[in-house]
Amino acid sequence: MPTDEVTGDYIDQLITVEMRNRAMPRGMMRPLYSAARAAQGNRPLSLLAAEVLAERVHTGDRVAIVTGAGIPPLLPKGESDGPPGAAVLGRILQLGIGAIPVYLCEKRHAEPVIACSNAAGITVREYAAAIEFGNGSSIFTAPTEQAEVAGWAESVIGDIHPSAVISIERLGPNHVGAMHNATGVRRGPPEQVDLAPLFETASAAKIPTIGIGDVGNEIGFGAIAHTVREQQPYGARCRCECGQGIACAIATDVLVVAAISNWGAYGIEAMLSVILGNATLVHGATMARRLIERCLETGGYEARYGSERFMVDGVDGEVSVSVETMLAEMARIAAEDPDPGPLHRNLTT
Repeated sequence: MPTDEVTGDYIDQLITVEMRNRAMPRGMMRPLYSAARAAQGNRPLSLLAAEVLAERVHTGDRVAIVTGAGIPPLLPKGESDGPPGAAVLGRILQLGIGAIPVYLCEKRHAEPVIACSNAAGITVREYAAAIEFGNGSSIFTAPTEQAEVAGWAESVIGDIHPSAVISIERLGPNHVGAMHNATGVRRGPPEQVDLAPLFETASAAKIPTIGIGDVGNEIGFGAIAHTVREQQPYGARCRCECGQGIACAIATDVLVVAAISNWGAYGIEAMLSVILGNATLVHGATMARRLIERCLETGGYEARYGSERFMVDGVDGEVSVSVETMLAEMARIAAEDPDPGPLHRNLTT
């Protein structure tokens, strides 16, 4: 199917509709999205990511999906933004291409990731079984000591040899190596390890990388770190002793900016389904609701109150379901055969 930049444009518009409480940094989506688009050839971001996956991933290949944000005590197993999106990407990569998704995260974040993938119908199995049968997914968890992460990253990338590495809602370090949350508070070792070595290893091996984020402190935003520093209230100066801001310095080959990171994954899924010519690959509203529910039930709490409220990033979960409903219909219409319908087919102007 030919490239559909019109659909990509409207997918991007939908997934970047910003909804934030006035006490949080607001009005950031438009400048961040515009900068990311300008830095990547002025093409739809969801389309760029989908094209990479369609071109570089084949049946039997592995794709690494890195996620997990949030630390104890309020988010001991992470948050509801990240695992649902990771599962959605894993689902379309397997059902649409025949690839094996391999989730990479910290041990504390693993339970919601596993629950979401299972809920998406992509059962998490032992790696050897997933590879042998070409079915399901697998997961590897990172060391708890930062000093061991680089070696682990080299080992896991070398062992699974992925065709692509994707980050969704995973914090990355600023230019002095410190990670922060959206309001400028440091969020790094020992509470949370830095998984950027996975992307440094992948880049060195010429493996394509994709980053999905919604603030600018996530892996992938290194491509537009200057914009994050200029636009975000804590972009250039954070509230911790480093004083160097939240802007992540780690770039990926493709950066997808979304109002909620899960929506970025949903947008890539919809666009990839159009490229593959099969809109039934989009997970739909029922599964979208189920994914959030399973994430919450297994400890991936919503990130405003640290609770099992049906929310993602302070936004009612039904909004995410509605976004998915619209994306599914956009993909269906874009993937169907060209036909104006009987009321227009024979009309002349």
